[in-house]
Amino acid sequence: MARKISGRNAGTRRAASDEVRGKDVYRPSRDEILRYIAENPDRSGKRDIAKAFALKNDDRIWLKHLLRELQDEGLLEKSRKRLTRAGALPHVAVLDIFGRDAEGTLLARASEQPDGPIVAIKLSRSGNGPVPGVGDRVLAKTFPVDDHIDDNEPAYTARVMKMFEKRADTALGIFRILKDGSFRIEPVERRQPELVIDKDHHNGAKDGDLVEVVPERASRYGLPRAKVVSVLGSLTNEKAVSMIAIHAHDIPHIFPADVIAEAEAVKPATLDGKREDWRELPLVTIDPADAKDHDDAVYAVADSDEKNPGGFIVTVAIADVAAYVRPGTALDNEALKRGNSVYFPDRVVPMLPERISNDLCSLREGVDRPALAVRMTFSAEGRKIRHAFHRIMMRSSARLAYPQAQAAIDGIPDEKTGPILETVLKPLWAAYDVLKRGRDSRQPLELDLPERKILLKPDGTVDRVIVPDRLDAHKLIEEFMIQANVAAAETLENKKQKLVYRIHDGPSLAKQESLREFLQTIGLSLARGAAMRPSQFNGILEQVRGGDNEQLVNEVVLRSQSQAEYNPDNIGHFGLNLRRYAHFTSPIRRYADLIVHRALIGSLGLGAGGLTPQEEARLEETAGLISQTERRAMAAERETVDRLVAGFLAERVDETFEARISGVVKAGLFVQLPQYGADGFIPVSSLGDDYYHFDEAARALFGERSGKGYQLADRVEVKLVEIAPLAGAMRFEMLTEPKPLPGSKRSFHKTKGQRTRARASQPRRGPRGRR
Repeated sequence: MARKISGRNAGTRRAASDEVRGKDVYRPSRDEILRYIAENPDRSGKRDIAKAFALKNDDRIWLKHLLRELQDEGLLEKSRKRLTRAGALPHVAVLDIFGRDAEGTLLARASEQPDGPIVAIKLSRSGNGPVPGVGDRVLAKTFPVDDHIDDNEPAYTARVMKMFEKRADTALGIFRILKDGSFRIEPVERRQPELVIDKDHHNGAKDGDLVEVVPERASRYGLPRAKVVSVLGSLTNEKAVSMIAIHAHDIPHIFPADVIAEAEAVKPATLDGKREDWRELPLVTIDPADAKDHDDAVYAVADSDEKNPGGFIVTVAIADVAAYVRPGTALDNEALKRGNSVYFPDRVVPMLPERISNDLCSLREGVDRPALAVRMTFSAEGRKIRHAFHRIMMRSSARLAYPQAQAAIDGIPDEKTGPILETVLKPLWAAYDVLKRGRDSRQPLELDLPERKILLKPDGTVDRVIVPDRLDAHKLIEEFMIQANVAAAETLENKKQKLVYRIHDGPSLAKQESLREFLQTIGLSLARGAAMRPSQFNGILEQVRGGDNEQLVNEVVLRSQSQAEYNPDNIGHFGLNLRRYAHFTSPIRRYADLIVHRALIGSLGLGAGGLTPQEEARLEETAGLISQTERRAMAAERETVDRLVAGFLAERVDETFEARISGVVKAGLFVQLPQYGADGFIPVSSLGDDYYHFDEAARALFGERSGKGYQLADRVEVKLVEIAPLAGAMRFEMLTEPKPLPGSKRSFHKTKGQRTRARASQPRRGPRGRR
């Protein structure tokens, strides 16, 4: 058992030390601080550490400076207001079990750190569920090993919280029949090799089928071999590209029979004693024109209270999914397993069956639907004065699309928006003007990075890529939803009800320093010391607005940010600059929102379907699972876009394109085609007759002799020279000449590891000492 340092122990040592040193106060050593943080990941904030070592007054100031020194030296990292050892695993992590030690103990590594520390799995002797084995993926709590020295030995132990579905060591590929009659597997992953299939191992696959294969033992000569274990479908299907991502990421996409049966058996909710009748309130839905489900409706009216002049009452109604999806049912278990809906250009993999998502829970126009509503009162300055939640029966008075609602406000109403322009739409926009004042006062992070949308032809191939207009209608709904989410978190905190927060930590110290170094290369500064605020980033963004560096700085600031996640421990939301925030507004497509709905129903006594004690006890596990499924969905969606665009450009090899540098690494440049939103790579070996150095601070590669080079966000002209459509991989050649980089570091006395060579086949230039 790892030794714990308690406040009592630290105080005892301090008292003893005081006797020896007189007035001198005991202060723990750096090693003691680091050991305490490693052994107490749940109690590693500055206050926790000060309490553990009984530090007060000036000692706390000393501790603050010491912790900052340890962070500056890279020994500690800050996460969620807690300190962790650099490179440490999170307390709850997804682990892949890769083997056993000599004593039979299971060994694992974090799925997101395949080269990270080894973890020894502790198995419960009392568990009745399935026992994990080699090849399994599990969600587990991790505990650092005391006095760990050898990197080949486990640095952590772990206790399994949940097993993911078992996945064999398989690979995906496209079955191809060559002219000589032999069989090959065309890879669908960028680093996957081509495979040979023996005639007895094709399992009935046909040319062009997407197949799952098990690699066999590699021979010393020739390509590795494999055998087909399942045929997943033909690539002639218009939705085959997204199927690659679905299978590659183990995304559940077929609902089990018991889930479908349960969904079909559900009866529509009725107006019972706990549900208020709001069917006469003219709530409206405003969504994308092609939306199939509608989970939020809005309404606003000027506040008639004389004590709140210029104020507004805003109502947000959200589909009552908890009325149909009850804890512990087959529907609920499948929804948790999926975690969220996944959106591909050619399909949606929903979290819930269509009977629930597109029918019973969709707030259809003119149809009675159950909802959970929050009524919020705002002052003229946009400050929320009060709010209250209600479980209601509603009837949407109009289904509107974003451009349609915006056109009405801009003076071009149609048959649907005309009759409700004065009574519904204009009050909504007037309320939004009020909420904007509150948002401007709050100063959330305001990045300007347009989102692209792929439009497909009927056959599933790319038609074009567009950047949809960012309308006030979008911003209105977004701000209304943010305020509803805040109200949900506040209500549950006031009720002392546990919940899953949506948290977003501030940038780590390392990322802040990296950003600071970059900004110095373009003549901008970022203050040190004080805790970062979104307003500081906004100030930087405002300085470059409209200039040549606008896109570059927006990209670098984005990359400096932490990743948002779900967690039962609240640290606030840095990007939105909010102290408490929870997802409440999309329970049809996010399990996190369903948890919040249940917590509200139970804590406010709004009827059946509340959060159960069993669910509450598993909130940490659930938060870890849905954070993982969210990251899984993002990766699958991104890879599918890359494959679709690569397939679209497959016939355009040797053509030239306008591009933007989207990433800079020692090995070369990543470039993005703005008109398509997909990335490709330019190896440093193709950049020309010079030796290129990687300047991490400037996000640039620059030539040793010329001093010229390429920087993140540069607009360049490139030629497409190679493409692997099914892997979504494209290789380009740079056509734009390098430019002077006055901010780049020009010190060429670098170590061998820092040198990036342009042409391996050319003789070395310059003094031998330039490594």
